[in-house]
Amino acid sequence: MKETTIILADDHPLLRMGLREIIQQHAGFRIIAEAGNGERALELIEGLRPAIAVLDIDMPKLSGLEIVKHVLTHKIPTEIIILTMHEEVSYFERALDLGVMGYVLKESVEHEIIAAIESVQSGKPYVSPSLSSILLKRNPHAQEGTEKKLGIADLTATERKVLRLVADNKTTKEIADLLFVSERTVESHRSSICSKLDLHGQNALLRYAMTLKNRL
Repeated sequence: MKETTIILADDHPLLRMGLREIIQQHAGFRIIAEAGNGERALELIEGLRPAIAVLDIDMPKLSGLEIVKHVLTHKIPTEIIILTMHEEVSYFERALDLGVMGYVLKESVEHEIIAAIESVQSGKPYVSPSLSSILLKRNPHAQEGTEKKLGIADLTATERKVLRLVADNKTTKEIADLLFVSERTVESHRSSICSKLDLHGQNALLRYAMTLKNRL
């Protein structure tokens, strides 16, 4: 089995050490380098092209999100998992809009990092489960409580099913298999949902689905 190469970047050596010990216990993962600041992390990503980079959102010299921008702009084939202490919706939304595949709260990283890497390497986004409840509490539409105000009243039954599966981090292929339809049909449903809900930008549908996960 091909190993998944990983770079760790965080300005706290103890956190890196803890993550290294956890990740190295997994036979399919190999940490190939570590960095204590964003500038060094970007150098390593550019030079080594790891499959996944696990980055602290707040680092000296360059932040995790600044690195994400560079990786996307230069089309570097490295997926990013962001580590953060921030539960604020604005940080989460900004990360998803930039194309971050994984978003893990540091308070739960010890228990979630392996699941996050496994999800991202299989092409599925990963977001700390605790963020779902946070988003529900803080999202103004979710707080209003009615389907009309939430924007889902006009969705068909099938579109609701698709939205629910998106909230569960299912890929287009997985959704197609579960609903016994083609991937093209699923993409059509996703496009229709985005149009009805006026959603734009990368991962906008996932972010919206997560805010409504307990209401679908």
